[in-house]
Amino acid sequence: MANGWSIIIGLVVVVLACLAGWFLSPKGETQTIWRSSLILSFASCYIMWAITFMAQWHPLIVPRRGGLREHAIHDN
Repeated sequence: MANGWSIIIGLVVVVLACLAGWFLSPKGETQTIWRSSLILSFASCYIMWAITFMAQWHPLIVPRRGGLREHAIHDN
């Protein structure tokens, strides 16, 4: 089961990937473009994953089961 540490572990992995992209980008005229593209891609993927993870971890709307017979529904 996922817990709160998943977000922190994911962040550490992305920071390490960004550092690797920074230092291992090919040297030359397009080094800045490589660095910017890699870091922006890693950060965007992490943010999308974190938003999706947290939306499923703490949903704003509780799902309701449909298709039940009226006498089977128990309102608490």
